[in-house]
Amino acid sequence: MTAFTLAHFSDPHLPYEPRLDWRQRFSKRILSAWSWHRSRRAVQRPDILAALADDVRAQQPDHIAVTGDITNFSLPGEFEQAAAWLRTLGDGARVSVVPGNHDALVPVAPAEGWDHWQPWMRSDDADATQWPYLRLRGDVALIGVSSALPTPPTIAGGRVGAAQLAALEALLDAQRGRFRVVLVHHPLADGAVSRRKALRDRAELRAVLQRAGCELVLTGHARDARLDLLDGATAPIVCLGLPSSTAAPNAHDQGARWHALRIEKQSSDWRLSVAVRLWDEATGAFCSGGTYDYRLPRTGAIAV
Repeated sequence: MTAFTLAHFSDPHLPYEPRLDWRQRFSKRILSAWSWHRSRRAVQRPDILAALADDVRAQQPDHIAVTGDITNFSLPGEFEQAAAWLRTLGDGARVSVVPGNHDALVPVAPAEGWDHWQPWMRSDDADATQWPYLRLRGDVALIGVSSALPTPPTIAGGRVGAAQLAALEALLDAQRGRFRVVLVHHPLADGAVSRRKALRDRAELRAVLQRAGCELVLTGHARDARLDLLDGATAPIVCLGLPSSTAAPNAHDQGARWHALRIEKQSSDWRLSVAVRLWDEATGAFCSGGTYDYRLPRTGAIAV
């Protein structure tokens, strides 16, 4: 196949001023609003968000993957704003989204929340989202997994759940031979984030990937970029994690970055090239952070 190019970024945390009514104040949202006013509003900068969108468009990727935390407070107005912003990147055929913990901060009626994002997080042949979803782009299979669920105050962890894990294993098995990319918000490696922010069933998810096979996992959620090699059936599985794509560098955040990925099928393996795009405060733009390549074994013919 011709090379397939995929832009990956995460945790854009679109700027939004929280105006909470009295009911919303008696919820976890009040803690996020306090954090926003105390520090995060100065970190998640609109100028970096605008530069990110411009830089991604300039690279002209075939597809864009966003691994969660588009919102900050899970307010109805935020989901509408996020849908409008996603449309500036592309339609559902060109952009794939999975939610993060901030996108499920508290329970929200679907019509006021994730329903606004249906075009970007459902299978190609579906009218509504069912997790996991599957999108086929030539020899690439994009599989979206939701790890987002409402949690108690101060907890930012996630869970995939037994039903979704079983469905994921079946999807991965059915797509052997394609380059399978799993999109999920929370990192899979132990110790990647603190216990209160971790994916509860990450060991079970890693076991599914090891049994069924997978070529690449893309995540967000952490404050720094990560390369983790997960156990695979015949070779390690590459897991690439990104920090917030709109965060100015500071003592807690490594700083905004995104990845331009290039996937090519070769005679006996896959070639994955990762071009790192870094935010540069001096120039006010994203610049090259280098490129590195992987050669990954192919798993045989595509199942039909």
